[in-house]
Amino acid sequence: RDPGLLPISDLAREAGLTDDEVIPWGHSKAKISLSVRDRLADSPDGNYVVCTGINPTPLGEGKSTTTLGAALGKRAFACIRQPSQGPTFGIKGGAAGGGYAQVVPMEEFNLHLTGDIHAVTAANNLLAAAVDTRLYHEASQSDDALYRRLCPSGKDFSPVMRRRLVKLGIDPTKKPEDLNAEERSAFARLDIDPDTITWQRVLDTCDRHLRRVDVGQGSKETVKDKTGGPNAPRIQHSRRTGFDITVASEIMAVLALATDLNDMREKLGAMVVGYSRAGQPVTADDLGCGGALTVLMKDALLPTLMQTVERTPVLVHAGPFANIATGNSSIVADELALKLVGEDGFVVTEAGFGADIGMEKFFNIKCRYSGLKPKCAVIVATVRALKMHGGGPPVSAGRPLAKEYTEENVDLVTKGCANLIKHIQNAMKFGVNAVVAVNKFKTDTDAEIDAVKQASVDAGAYDAVMSNHWAEGGEGAADLARAVDAACKAADETNFKFLYDVNLPIKKKIESISREIYGADGVDYTPLADKQIVQYTDAGFANLPICIAKTQYSLSCDASAKGVPTGFRILVREVRGCAGAGFLYPICGDIMTIPGLPTRPGFYDVDIDTETGEVKGLF
Repeated sequence: RDPGLLPISDLAREAGLTDDEVIPWGHSKAKISLSVRDRLADSPDGNYVVCTGINPTPLGEGKSTTTLGAALGKRAFACIRQPSQGPTFGIKGGAAGGGYAQVVPMEEFNLHLTGDIHAVTAANNLLAAAVDTRLYHEASQSDDALYRRLCPSGKDFSPVMRRRLVKLGIDPTKKPEDLNAEERSAFARLDIDPDTITWQRVLDTCDRHLRRVDVGQGSKETVKDKTGGPNAPRIQHSRRTGFDITVASEIMAVLALATDLNDMREKLGAMVVGYSRAGQPVTADDLGCGGALTVLMKDALLPTLMQTVERTPVLVHAGPFANIATGNSSIVADELALKLVGEDGFVVTEAGFGADIGMEKFFNIKCRYSGLKPKCAVIVATVRALKMHGGGPPVSAGRPLAKEYTEENVDLVTKGCANLIKHIQNAMKFGVNAVVAVNKFKTDTDAEIDAVKQASVDAGAYDAVMSNHWAEGGEGAADLARAVDAACKAADETNFKFLYDVNLPIKKKIESISREIYGADGVDYTPLADKQIVQYTDAGFANLPICIAKTQYSLSCDASAKGVPTGFRILVREVRGCAGAGFLYPICGDIMTIPGLPTRPGFYDVDIDTETGEVKGLF
């Protein structure tokens, strides 16, 4: 628990940062200015490595520890996501890594860090409040009354209002009093169709009871029907909505994909909350929120510098889940790290969950927007997870492992390697060298590990090595480091390619991912999903990349289907548009955008020593 931290200022200087680029945030972390990119603009980038994995057990297979443990004997940075407090206090626990391959202080990392997730929550819910407030006022006021309240006498249009004027084709240099009656009505009334609203409130907690909620139930949330005359009764102004977990918010995706403050401002303002009754997209800027959201998020745009037990610098930034969001840390963190490590250095960036979701989104979404080209993909596998995919008993958090997982069983491992092989093949479809890291557990035998290594190389992996970074830190990952170094030197960046052309129709792109990456026979759509796809196409969003939300536990949408399932189809039940962040978001199978808690959540084990202030039971 006391690894002997370097003072954050010393860590920053050793990483190549100047004092004016470092904003200390306590003793052990600091925000890093994006001006680093300007200072080092002419410097070559280092080697770009993505760390991903096979379909995991609920216990996790060690991508974070592998990302952090890959000590390459040269300048290196790890780039990882900020963990959500949902799984931290739920099933999985924290995401700091473990043993000698973890971010420290892990309590600060796993809890509030520098407040970025809280900023996302605040911004998201401000926009949600703006949506319902606008619905409420438009339901009870005439166009003229709305305009008079939005533009009171003597007050000019604000900058965000002028953006709306431009969108409507109205001269933005006009004064409020210069608009004619038709222009005033178009400006003031958004006329949002409540049935099209996809923007939900968020919180950073697993809470299944907030998946569906009714809002506007208070005694003051009533309006008089405008069509009912002066004696019309007041009616309740309510609607059904729900909550997502904060890390599934589009604002979190914007944070991960924005390249600078101006880009963030444009993305936040362009986020679509719903559609007007005339079928026009209604954005955060239409609601007057784009600037305020950016103000709430401006400090969150700066990555946070921390360190590992072995004092490797780590940039922690953004936190989108991979199963219900983009699943990768930020573009800006990777860009800063690549400049700081220099041409011979290495940046290992983590892609969440299995390679079928985290890696696929890294390549098709993150790399598409950043323009960065990875030289190597590290695919983390464990003997435990491979045994599960080979037909072993279910693995559940909080329950002892069956004997199949603690005793040698090469046959189960060999059968389970089919799942690993599929992920290797998927990585190769993007033109990237794949290195398999077998994350060693104490019960693994040499024969089991050798079976994994042989199956990997036979499937086309550049190399496959055992890594024992959890127990031995960088020394335990030395073979992995050498394999990654060799794979990067052998890489030809011109071979890198995306899976699909973004200009294909929406359904073609969804089908490409489903068939090529998951191995599905095809894709089916609910009537709602069909309607939404038409809506997005008509609105001009058909050329956006695809971010599929599905279970992380299987290549299919059935979490219980292990190995490499066949003969299945993907059901798209809903498609959300994240036009600001820059992707469309099909929700498949029974995946939920806010998880629930188990019978015995992790918070049972968390407590504090009130004498010393030491946190207990957080892992």
